[in-house]
Amino acid sequence: MRWEKIELSSRLREALDGKKSPGRKGGIFGPGKRWGHSCNAVKGGKFLYVFGGYGKDNCQTNDVHVFDTVRQTWSKPMVKGIPPSPRDSHSCTTVGNSLFVFGGTDGKTPLKDLHILDTSSNTWMTPSVVGEGPEAREGHSAALIGKRLFIFGGCGKSWNGSTEVYYNDLYILDTETFMWKHALTSGTPPSARDSHTCSSWMNKIIVVGGEDASDYYLSDVHILDTDTLVWRELYTSGQVLPPRAGHSTVAFGKNLFVFGGFTNARNLYDDLHMLNVESGIWTKVIATGQGPSARFSVAGDCLDPQKGLIVFIGGCNNELEALDDMYYLHTVDLSVENGQDEEGQEKFSLRKELQKKCQEQYVPASLPIISKDVPKLGVMPDMSQPMPLPCFKEDKQTLPLNDFTRLEEKMFEAKVTDVLNCGYAIETNIDGKTLRGILFSFKPTLSHAANDYLSRSIKTWNLQLNLLHIQKMMVQIIKVLLTWFLCLRTKI
Repeated sequence: MRWEKIELSSRLREALDGKKSPGRKGGIFGPGKRWGHSCNAVKGGKFLYVFGGYGKDNCQTNDVHVFDTVRQTWSKPMVKGIPPSPRDSHSCTTVGNSLFVFGGTDGKTPLKDLHILDTSSNTWMTPSVVGEGPEAREGHSAALIGKRLFIFGGCGKSWNGSTEVYYNDLYILDTETFMWKHALTSGTPPSARDSHTCSSWMNKIIVVGGEDASDYYLSDVHILDTDTLVWRELYTSGQVLPPRAGHSTVAFGKNLFVFGGFTNARNLYDDLHMLNVESGIWTKVIATGQGPSARFSVAGDCLDPQKGLIVFIGGCNNELEALDDMYYLHTVDLSVENGQDEEGQEKFSLRKELQKKCQEQYVPASLPIISKDVPKLGVMPDMSQPMPLPCFKEDKQTLPLNDFTRLEEKMFEAKVTDVLNCGYAIETNIDGKTLRGILFSFKPTLSHAANDYLSRSIKTWNLQLNLLHIQKMMVQIIKVLLTWFLCLRTKI
């Protein structure tokens, strides 16, 4: 596992007339120094969208910057529609090719509005929502499971704006109907907090760390089953994560990578921890290369799940100065361990792939199993009606031992000779050779099919041997009787 610092390159700014020119305000070298922003990978990690945050001119912003991960260049697209107001500490969630931005703060007041950026056309829209959504808040978290967007926790203000209010409530937004729902959960929920993280894994969301109303810093881990809406605390072991807030957590398969954060007295972290959510084991990761300096309010996302590529950008340092540097974290070794593809689905091993291929090809697609000519189990078929079946004949050319043998298809007809529990016994003649086999009517285990066929074959063989033995005995008896008759006739 290693760090890689990305040197920023520029891409020409696009003007209103669609033309690009070096004379039009120069090139774009990224979003600049900022913290409390968001970064989201879209279109399979080809583009990284950075929105909002605090830093430019010491105020909040609502601009959008796009990083092309192939060309490794920045651009500032001309967005259409009505954008969200400038903000930081919001949530931004990737839903297909769209980004769902909720809440945050304008520096004075927490927000509760919802905006969607269509990255295919770079167009902002404000959907008409149904139901009562969350109260205005900042420092909350969001995670997507299926088409449901989960909003948890955060910090807002009382009705008169005099005191801060910390939340541990959970709201669910249907991203297709834009209907809000206040979720009624059970179990042991996390305490009220902000500046935590929430990640999705399978059908679960996972909350890590944060800060509560008493400025107490947390490192606990809570998991919500989104099907049952039951919370439980995950009891962890190993090199346990020290308490922190303002960190960044990126999910990669069953592992969560936690970087940065802070505690009281401006104690900032530059460490990297990994949590295996299946085992609950924390590991402090020692990566090679020069990594990011200590910081908080840093944004991160997974660019390439197959290659295990994670990106972190910006943040705030110990002097409360915004940062603009960008780093890749290469976790290639873990990508092999996890075996996850870009949609989070488990990959087959080579052995499983081979087994699957064999199962699919065992009964050819051209085989007319569902037919009026093929009887159901327990019904004796018409043995006189041959069935056309494809046969694969080996090519006679000499091939190396480490090479595959090419097969060619040949059609033949077979006669059903018996009905088995697992299918039908068939017999045919190919190139003067009598061949027998089993045609499975479903997918039995190999041992079941083999035992069934073998037991029937043994019975047949035993019967044939008994008949042969009786035949030989009859011949011997006839020979004795014949000899006795000839001797008797000679004496007479």
